[in-house]
Amino acid sequence: MKLFEFEAKEIIRGYGFGIPESILIKKGDDVEKKIRDSGIEPPLAVKSQVLVAGRGKAGGIKLVKTIEEAIETTRALFETPIKGIKPSYILIEKAIPHEKELYVGLVIDRNDKRPLVLASQYGGIDIEEIARTKPESIIRYPIDPFVGLRSYEARLIGKKIGVTGKALGSFERFLLTLYKAFIEYDAELAESNPLAYLNDRVLPLDLRITIDDNSLYRHKDFAKTEKERLGENTEYEIKGHELGLAFVELDGDVGILGNGAGLTMTTMDLVYGFGGKPANFLDMGGGADAEHVKQCVSFLLQYQKAKKIFINMFGGITRADEVAKGIIMALNETGIKKPVVIRLTGTNEEEGRKILEEAGIEVFNDPIEAAKVVVSR
Repeated sequence: MKLFEFEAKEIIRGYGFGIPESILIKKGDDVEKKIRDSGIEPPLAVKSQVLVAGRGKAGGIKLVKTIEEAIETTRALFETPIKGIKPSYILIEKAIPHEKELYVGLVIDRNDKRPLVLASQYGGIDIEEIARTKPESIIRYPIDPFVGLRSYEARLIGKKIGVTGKALGSFERFLLTLYKAFIEYDAELAESNPLAYLNDRVLPLDLRITIDDNSLYRHKDFAKTEKERLGENTEYEIKGHELGLAFVELDGDVGILGNGAGLTMTTMDLVYGFGGKPANFLDMGGGADAEHVKQCVSFLLQYQKAKKIFINMFGGITRADEVAKGIIMALNETGIKKPVVIRLTGTNEEEGRKILEEAGIEVFNDPIEAAKVVVSR
């Protein structure tokens, strides 16, 4: 479950780390009264609270110099869709002048089964973009889950991304705080981007935390009903949820469909590795029949961001012939023509390949070769 920026910042504030002065406006509040009564002084950042990435580029963050401008901007942002959804909350925050922005985050390294710190001297842009354009700038530091992140390790990571002087102590405190939140809130992701680098401290200008859904019974303060959270998802995420699909919208143009979360993530990594950008995460799950395959493929064919589609299937309990039948059904019933690249192996592989090849569709055995092809189209 993704937390809003203001929720993530309240967690960090609760651990005693300072964050910028702010007020939260809810849809339906008296905007002018709440802003004027708060006593917050410009310059200010007015920020849409939506559970999607890239809101700044989409016009969801505005810098203002007067209270009057803050009032007007807040009202306007409530009516401005960000990637298909209108915000229910606006965070108004003291704008902090700074010259340099960093990136720092924590994720679970699934291969090593331990937390991993990611940090870079280049903040303010997507970590995927940093990885593509400046891969050498990303520090990857694995954490022993039995020992935890230690102070000297936090300082070492700070030094590696260029933090010095008094700000190094502040960076150490922030990273230790972020790690504590990551562990205690059972997070899959906790990151600050950008993390402002000031003369004597660092300050999280943005924060994202994603809690593992399986742990929500331990975090009831954030466990809003699925329906309430759904209202903050994108149009296609809502449609996917209504169809019972494990779908997450991304910013690229390659539609991704796999069977199993691990294979789907690996498929996304292959696309990134060859210079492409996934448009989504869509896990079909195991044991799907032709009807469910048809539903997933039809959904991607109609998904506007997906200009081409990469279907990566390894048949175990999922039969390759059922996958092939579902793909053909989706293509015939929707009538939508997009480049579709298919890798198909496993149970009933020969039957599946025959069905697709008879329909004039090329089938790949090597996922690396298939990824190269879909990125190049």
